[in-house]
Amino acid sequence: MGRRSPGEGSVWPYRERNGTERWAIGHPSFGTRRRGATGEKWFTKKAAQDALRTMLVDAARGELVAPSRQQTGAYLNEWLDGLQVKPSTLASYRANVRLHIDPAVGRVLLPALTTARINAMYRQLERSGRVERGHAGEGLSPRTVRYIHTILYGALAEAVRTQRISRNPAVAASPPSVRKAKAPEMSCWTARQLAAFLGWAADGSSTYALWHLMANTGTRRGETLALRWRDFDPDAGTLRVRRSASMIQETGEPGTMVEGDTKTGRPRVVDLDDATTALLKAHRKARGTLALQLARDDALMFGDIQGEHASPGAMTHRFASDIARCRAALGEDALPMIRLHDLRHTHATLLLLAKEPVHVVSQRLGHASPTITMSVYAHVLPGNQRQAADRFARLIREAGA
Repeated sequence: MGRRSPGEGSVWPYRERNGTERWAIGHPSFGTRRRGATGEKWFTKKAAQDALRTMLVDAARGELVAPSRQQTGAYLNEWLDGLQVKPSTLASYRANVRLHIDPAVGRVLLPALTTARINAMYRQLERSGRVERGHAGEGLSPRTVRYIHTILYGALAEAVRTQRISRNPAVAASPPSVRKAKAPEMSCWTARQLAAFLGWAADGSSTYALWHLMANTGTRRGETLALRWRDFDPDAGTLRVRRSASMIQETGEPGTMVEGDTKTGRPRVVDLDDATTALLKAHRKARGTLALQLARDDALMFGDIQGEHASPGAMTHRFASDIARCRAALGEDALPMIRLHDLRHTHATLLLLAKEPVHVVSQRLGHASPTITMSVYAHVLPGNQRQAADRFARLIREAGA
């Protein structure tokens, strides 16, 4: 192999333990490392020469990134430690890195993480990525895999910005498409079905006040669990939604409830009907009979008997249990099973079907803008298709007359 001039770097062959020939690059900026200064392996001399030429151009531009010997898993944990996001978001990121990303590519050197390796991880997660008890070995949903891609993409973009790596291999990766990863189709009750459930819950459920409030205001689960009596104005018949509660849980540690801003970061005031106002007043009185501190202004509306936040997960399971008991009492045809979050969808859908202005519904839901409301509920927004159909038919009739 011809000798290169000083400062131009070099490529040379070597053999791995199994006898396979590989090519390595030595560049003066990195020092000479037998198995590739960047942790990469090249299968042909031409591929190594092409990579060296790219390095030389980058060096001339001042854009050459010194190779990191840090493993991907160690880098991701360091990246997570420096993130400034909501505690619930950070806990979610940590869980996905620990359960899904680290086992697949955590020990790979950061510069050696390739697009092909990332794609292989995504396909494996789609086939058998679930690890929770009772579902281990099943595939993750496209929506979850795409969420994992979002985490990894962001982490590697930061690695490029901090010159750990020269390019982001996740840019060219192939996660599930947006279409495949779309949110589950919402399920809503009709007005008759909601009335049947609330009628049963009034006598059959100890959490009736919670279900009634969520159904009649469209508040999110976390927002409802963060409500305090000072947020309720019985004279004005309003509810001030200011915070949201969520569960933060690390591996091996008990969960901790924390309060943060609402999803949009903005508080809102929701008007209440007379029946809901009367129900909340009665609920506060009932809480006060259990313990006076449970009815104080700073007490949680729907806390536990000790005045602490109720568990979001427990509320979700309780809702499913109440629906099952209601169906057993009224018949399975009385109402279908829905998620707790679908009470919010039911509230919005019934209002829109009743031709309530979109901006009013948007205000009640706490959306950032009516545009979001229109995009989420476009399928139920009343339109003028009947008028358009009649007009088109009239045009054809008049043209043929």
